Amino acid sequence: MMSDGKRGGSAGGEDRQKREEKRPNHKPSSKSREKNSGSHRGRRRHSVRLAALDLGTNNCRLLIASPHRRGFRIVDAFSRIVRLGEGLSQSGVLSDAAMDRTIAALKVCADKIDRRGVTHMRCIATQACRGADNGAEFLNRVTQETGLKFDIITTEEEARLAVAGCADLLDEDVEAGLVFDIGGGSTELSWVRRRAGGTEITAWTSLPFGVVSIAEKWGGHEMSAETYAAVVEDVRKSVAEIGDPASLKDVFENDKAHLLGTSGTVTSIAGVHLELARYRRDRVDGLWLTIDDAKAVTSKLCAMSFPERAAEPCIGEERADLVVSGCAILEALQAEWPARRIRVADRGLREGVLADLARQARKSGKR
Repeated sequence: MMSDGKRGGSAGGEDRQKREEKRPNHKPSSKSREKNSGSHRGRRRHSVRLAALDLGTNNCRLLIASPHRRGFRIVDAFSRIVRLGEGLSQSGVLSDAAMDRTIAALKVCADKIDRRGVTHMRCIATQACRGADNGAEFLNRVTQETGLKFDIITTEEEARLAVAGCADLLDEDVEAGLVFDIGGGSTELSWVRRRAGGTEITAWTSLPFGVVSIAEKWGGHEMSAETYAAVVEDVRKSVAEIGDPASLKDVFENDKAHLLGTSGTVTSIAGVHLELARYRRDRVDGLWLTIDDAKAVTSKLCAMSFPERAAEPCIGEERADLVVSGCAILEALQAEWPARRIRVADRGLREGVLADLARQARKSGKR
């Protein structure tokens, strides 16, 4: 799997958002796209174009790619923070303002999909639409206004796709790893083992909280040291209740495993650790952090005020109230699943979807 150029993840999406909003905005007819299969009937047509669109609690992210050898090559990308799940943990429904923001971002995605001549597409929605009473109703509106049809995927499917998208970053010299995806409304954990010919998920679980829901419950703009410690302990108890579902605790304790993070939290931590003047995927994706590295950045961020976190180039104002919540989740995971190292992945769900689409295209005999 490979990509061309820079693409979104964590704070890199804000710069991309500004670039995208300067581009001419062509509004395609929904009739120019096949809503269910994603096959393209628009003006331009390539042999194969793949599109993966991930609508989460916090972000709307799109990747468009073409098959390349046994993987794919990225040709376009889009990322925007929409906060679809804002207030969901209290109200149980998606708010009008959040839905309007999201629709606006999805219209940009639909335009890109149309202009790039996408032939194979999958649009997935995760925790916000899973958990909201009006989630399905909202996605019906999305289809009517943009022509895009979404699948609300299960937590199991979400975990599988995240692992599929980043499994090649697992150290070949270890026996196992814990892949974590700290989302806005949920946190997916997958325990994986090295097997002949690839990686096997031996157990998985989904925790019913993420950076948005924790920030709304505990306060994200300013969090005292005492509150932060309480969040870590609360999350740690939830992780401890899972037990050892894959019988791998001794592997971790004997330093034969590592953590593999595929979330905005861990990519933001990596960017701060590297002291980047702007987010750079080529520097972050695949980076190794020691536990001490991660804890040093966490301590730094926790000691900052909201304006100071917002001024960090790899965080920005839109994530400044969420990143500390993510740090608390990561610290709790580290406490229950000891490992000396964390590998950072600026890839995950969308790449997992693209890998599935690329396999489908190869089976159908398309190039």
